[in-house]
Amino acid sequence: MTEPTPGPRPRAALAMSHDVASAVLDPESRAALDALCDLAPTVLEDFTTPAARAVLADRELLVTGWGCPPLDDDVLRAAPRLRAVVHTAGSVRGHVTDACWDRGVEVSSAAAANAVPVAEYTLAMILLTGKRVLESARAYRAARTRADWLHTPRTVGNHRRTVGILSASLIGRRVIDLLRPHDLDVLLHDPYVDDAEAARLGVRAVGLTELFRLSDTVSVHTPLLPETRGLVSRELIGSMRPGAVLVNTARGAVLDQDALTDAALAGRIRAVLDVTDPEVLPPDHPLWDCDHVLITPHLAGSQGNEWRRLADTALSEVARWASGEGFLHPVRRERLAFLA
Repeated sequence: MTEPTPGPRPRAALAMSHDVASAVLDPESRAALDALCDLAPTVLEDFTTPAARAVLADRELLVTGWGCPPLDDDVLRAAPRLRAVVHTAGSVRGHVTDACWDRGVEVSSAAAANAVPVAEYTLAMILLTGKRVLESARAYRAARTRADWLHTPRTVGNHRRTVGILSASLIGRRVIDLLRPHDLDVLLHDPYVDDAEAARLGVRAVGLTELFRLSDTVSVHTPLLPETRGLVSRELIGSMRPGAVLVNTARGAVLDQDALTDAALAGRIRAVLDVTDPEVLPPDHPLWDCDHVLITPHLAGSQGNEWRRLADTALSEVARWASGEGFLHPVRRERLAFLA
């Protein structure tokens, strides 16, 4: 972490839910942050209270996290000295508003740190599903005897399988990096990445239809925007190879979930869903009991000891800002449309 330079410490406050503050910022991280800043003792999770307004009145920096309320015009009027926001998680869409950009507030995010475990989860699921580990384990548990391995179908395995990456986001690019040592052919669809940049990434740029038609596994990393809602349509899902895998660690609403359900229940495709729409499916939703679908509880992002990576990234950004270096991971208004 960057060491602070001598001088006045910026007046800062934590803005997130109390539970998030306790989870993400352990006592050691809180002590390190307190050494960098004149840190208010109160965690702000409601900006409307008199106590919160008193804290906001002289704060230059907010260290935000999950559960931070929106920083709208009213809040910014109560925080006339606010100059920077350092977010201890990924997306800032939930709390950094147009009013912040209009004011010229500098914004940093730990999205690059949060991308690490998501990419690791994605790599693991691509390799496990390619080897059909879950199906084999289920069959082995049921039979309690080993099948004739010499009759393994040639559709099983990860040698020269084709993996399609939907969106060269922070996470998508990290997944591409992790896939590089493996004997896989990697395709990419991202309308903002040309052939030359794709070649530098070591992948082949293809159209959206081609990505789904040619890939054995498609991994979704596009942010949820008005134009990407339902992007993975019934037509695209229907074009996937029999037995192909759809991995989604982005947002549930990027997929046509009804179409995915129909294809999975019919046994046409398989899926790994770390996100759904709604976030927790109704108890009677057929995907819960579908043998071709693995649903995990939005665990790909930072959890447990991975929170320390988020905290360390935020601490480093605070130290850089306090010393006048500027953020290493700034969030730019003009790039917000391309971010999760």
